[in-house]
Amino acid sequence: MKRWIGVGLALLLGAAVVAAIVVGNRGGAETRELTLVRGVIGSEKKPFFDDPMVRAVFAGHGLRVEVDTAGSRQIATSVDLGKYGFAFPSSAPAAEKIRRDRGVARTFAPFSSPMAVATFTPIVEVLTKAGVVRDSGQGYQVLDIRKYLDMVAKGTRWDRLPGNTAYPARKRVLLTTTDIRTSNSAAMYLSIAGYVANGDDVVTSEEQGARVAGTVAPLFLDQGYSETSTEAPFEDYLSLGMGKTPMVMIYEAQYASRLFAGDGSIRPDMRLLYPSPTVLSKHTLVPLSAQGTEVGRLLQEDPELGRLAARYGFRTAAAKAFDDLVAKVNAPLPPGLVDVVEPPDHERLEGMISAIETRYRSGAVPSSTP
Repeated sequence: MKRWIGVGLALLLGAAVVAAIVVGNRGGAETRELTLVRGVIGSEKKPFFDDPMVRAVFAGHGLRVEVDTAGSRQIATSVDLGKYGFAFPSSAPAAEKIRRDRGVARTFAPFSSPMAVATFTPIVEVLTKAGVVRDSGQGYQVLDIRKYLDMVAKGTRWDRLPGNTAYPARKRVLLTTTDIRTSNSAAMYLSIAGYVANGDDVVTSEEQGARVAGTVAPLFLDQGYSETSTEAPFEDYLSLGMGKTPMVMIYEAQYASRLFAGDGSIRPDMRLLYPSPTVLSKHTLVPLSAQGTEVGRLLQEDPELGRLAARYGFRTAAAKAFDDLVAKVNAPLPPGLVDVVEPPDHERLEGMISAIETRYRSGAVPSSTP
C-alpha cells in the first residue's frame, strides 16, 4: 500500500513539474510577444505602474508598460516626448498643453486625487482654536484658506497663537510644499491660494496673474528650501513627525494609500485636512501612439486596473472601489467633496509660477537646486 502511495505521489510530482515547465514556456512566449509601450508620468504614480498585478493586467492585453518620471511642468515644457507612447502628468492644465502642442484629439482622465493637508491632532486643535480649521459636518475637517492666508499675511508664528502649548515653535505658520518651480502639487496649492486671493475666482488674465503671484509668493518664498518631489516632504511627515513638518500639502492619494495598506505608517495622532476650497489633481493621460491610446483606454475602462488604482489611494469613475476601502479601514475620507474649484489654464498658471520663479532667482531664498 505504501509503495502505491509513493508511486502516486511521484506521478503527481512529475505532472506538476511538467505543468510548470509548460506554463513557464508559455509565459516566456507571452513575454516575448508583449508590445513595449513607454510613458513619462508624475512620480506619485510610479508605485502603481511598478505593481506586479498592474503589470499582469497590461500583459494580459499584450502590453509591457515601462515608465520614466518627471514633474508635470517639465513633462509639458521640456521633456522630449518623441520617445514615448504616452505622457501622463498629474495636472489637467499640463495635459491640455501637451494635447494642443501634439495635436492629440482625445485624452484620458482615469483617476484623480484632491489636494489635502497632512497634519497632526495637536496642530488641528491649535488651528481650530484660532478659527482656521472647522468641522465640515460630514465626518472630516477643513482648512479655511482665506483665514489661513490672512494669518500668513500677518506673519503669525506658532508660539504667538493664543493658548498654544502643544506646538510653541518659533517659526511662521506655513504649509510645507514642494518646489513651485518643478512640482505639480505646489502648482495645485498655488491654484487654490490664487483662487482665494483673486476674490474667489479663477485667474483668467495676465494682469490678475501678476497681482495674485505677488500676493501669494510668500507662501513659497518664506519656506526656504523646498523638495522637488512630493514624496520627500510626505516621508518627512511620516518619519520625522510634527517638529519637522507640522503641515504638508499632499495628494489625498498619498495618505489614503498608506491607510489602505495598513502598514502602520499612519499613526493615531495623524490627521488629514481638506482645504476649502480645494482642487482635484486630475491625472490625465495624453496618448502619443496607438499603443499609448490603448494604455489610456485600459486605465479608464478596465475594472481590475480601477480596483488596483483605488488601492493606491486614487479616486476613479467607479467610486465603489475607493469607498469600499475607506469603509474597510474606517478612514475619515469623504466620499465626495463639494468645495472644489478649477485650476487656471496652463498659460495663466505658468505665468504665476514664472513670476514667483523670478523672485527665487533674485536670491530671496536658498535655492533647492543641488
